[in-house]
Amino acid sequence: MTARPATTIDLTTAPHPVVYEINTWPWLHAMASRQGAAVDLGSVPDRHWDDLAGLGCDAVWLMGVWQRSPAGTAIALANEQLKSSFSAALPDWQPADVVGSPYCVRDYVVDAHLGGPRGLAIAREALRSRGLGLILDFVPNHVAPDHPWTTTNPDLFVVGTDEQLEQDPASFVRVGDRILANGRDPYFPAWPDVVQLNAFAPELRAAVDQTLRRIAEQCDGVRCDMAMLAMNEVFAQTWCGFVGPTPETDFWPTVIQAVRQEHPRFVFLAEAYWDREWDLQQQGFDFCYDKRLYDRLLDGTADQVDGHLHADPDYQRRLVRFVENHDEPRATTAFGYERSKVAAITALTQTGLRLLHHGQLTGSQVHLPVFLRRYPDEPTDTALEAFRQAFLPVLTDPTLRHGEWRLCRRSGWPGDDRFHALVSWCWTGEHRWLIAVNLSDSTAAGRIQPPWEDLRGQAWRLVDPTQHTHFVRSGNDLADGLFVQLPPWGWHLLRVEPTTEPAAAR
Repeated sequence: MTARPATTIDLTTAPHPVVYEINTWPWLHAMASRQGAAVDLGSVPDRHWDDLAGLGCDAVWLMGVWQRSPAGTAIALANEQLKSSFSAALPDWQPADVVGSPYCVRDYVVDAHLGGPRGLAIAREALRSRGLGLILDFVPNHVAPDHPWTTTNPDLFVVGTDEQLEQDPASFVRVGDRILANGRDPYFPAWPDVVQLNAFAPELRAAVDQTLRRIAEQCDGVRCDMAMLAMNEVFAQTWCGFVGPTPETDFWPTVIQAVRQEHPRFVFLAEAYWDREWDLQQQGFDFCYDKRLYDRLLDGTADQVDGHLHADPDYQRRLVRFVENHDEPRATTAFGYERSKVAAITALTQTGLRLLHHGQLTGSQVHLPVFLRRYPDEPTDTALEAFRQAFLPVLTDPTLRHGEWRLCRRSGWPGDDRFHALVSWCWTGEHRWLIAVNLSDSTAAGRIQPPWEDLRGQAWRLVDPTQHTHFVRSGNDLADGLFVQLPPWGWHLLRVEPTTEPAAAR
């Protein structure tokens, strides 16, 4: 693959970037096990950074680099439900394998086990020299119960009473001489290993501003955990009766604008649910999770996916498309083997930011709890590896990074509704790409019509590099509506290029 330039991409202006998520602690542990020697972020062999650059991504999200909490680890080891999840993922786990949740942050300093601040600086330079940006985590809603703020700045937290602790010990905890609320969202029980920050407190917003400024000196952007929980409306719904009046200004515009005064290119990426994506975009986020597309691919219909993709293109360009991340099950487990490939093609060739998860396209099936420091041994699936090698270069095509995305019209014939299982879209730029998928377990057939009137009067070669097939069709066929027939969970991922070969008869 062509070498990448030694300049970091500006994710705030890149139209359609690709980010690769790595669970940092298990990634380093696996590397150390293969080498027979300790490896931290400062001593990763160059070939591993070269491998990441070879994937063609624009940035790497090193998930879970911050200092983890001994108190949170002790809580996890006492939780029978969590221990069951550890056994399911890693049957031979030992207490030493439980290093705590990366979202139970003891302090926003790189964990010494991972190489500390110096190790991260070396890793960032290694990425930057290969043209890759660096994304880290930020958790706006809660911290570990042994975070320094719990003693130095207790007014930053949602505070309870002795009576509330006695009546609801699952939702409150004593920290020093204070009763603090455990973190939670409005729909589920509290998280026992974290304490809740008060998003309405001006002092917290100032503290978050300073924390994010320090983080911004170490990376190119942050993925903000459960970002919608800090919005005024959601926070008021969750903590009504525990906090004061709603501020006039919302949390995120206040914080993001302050950070960007010093770091104007710093990227804010929101983990977002409950249809809050547009709201968070308006509040300053560059990109927001598109969980709705994931859910529709997993449990919905092609009509629902097609309807979802009719949303405004400018809004869609700022969504994060994925079929797997550290919160979701492995794609091969959630979707099944064949569906996982068409789901990946559907999600990752849309407009917006495309998120890949380490192990996703090599057949990993175990969803590792984030508390654990090592992966189980899993063989590489050679067939999925071959698919990865064919598919990932498509994502590096300049058209899918800088071109124009459009949804294609689909249609059928009277009495034949099989086209409803099809979804189709196209890309125009340095090259042309035409993509059609069958999101059903039955054969789908119909016409797909890209907005390419200029193709008329010439033959065109349609090449699918993921299936090593090609077709020749007339430009009139493409402009009028190309007939496609796809098997269950099938796809066409077609590069469209001019040819002098004769077009096939219709």
